[in-house]
Amino acid sequence: MTLNGLDVGFALTGSFCTMSKAIEQAGILAESGANVFPIMSEMAACTDTRFGSAEYFKSQLIEITGNQIICTIKDAEPIGPKKLFDALIVAPCTGNTLSKLAAGITDSSVTMAVKAHLRNGRPLLIAIATNDALGASYRNIGQLQNVKNVFFVPYGQDDPIKKHTSMIADFSMVKPALEAALSGVQLQPVLIVAQKNSP
Repeated sequence: MTLNGLDVGFALTGSFCTMSKAIEQAGILAESGANVFPIMSEMAACTDTRFGSAEYFKSQLIEITGNQIICTIKDAEPIGPKKLFDALIVAPCTGNTLSKLAAGITDSSVTMAVKAHLRNGRPLLIAIATNDALGASYRNIGQLQNVKNVFFVPYGQDDPIKKHTSMIADFSMVKPALEAALSGVQLQPVLIVAQKNSP
């Protein structure tokens, strides 16, 4: 499936150690012809960490996509009524955001973007990055995998020896997972042996 001319929302939440990998994938989608519209959670948009400053990540996103960043609930709300996106990606998606999506909580730019987008019956693709995927977030992942129009980038344990419950998406599979989701298909296998992606 070609991505040329498709409007794709790309939302980032606060898994800061995977931010660069996610932004790289946004660039690949843009190079493939998609119109990529960046969204950042309020936390991701204003927090400086050892992985980079908020301004650095924001400037990268704007340069790569050519679009301004949506980072408020107010600016995310029109996504639904204006049917802005053919697909929406949340990458990285933290355990915190997973729990909110599973519970229907809309208290951030990203959760509002998801709520607004899903009302149009269009695909949502989630790339998880959470230390408690096999802990408190496990039920939320299972619940969301059973929701219509919700798809996952294949994921697996990133460090089973030191971080027993941590799982992360294989970010290199964002594009094929998106292509599958646009056809209404979950890319398989969902569970993979993930490469070490966290510090």
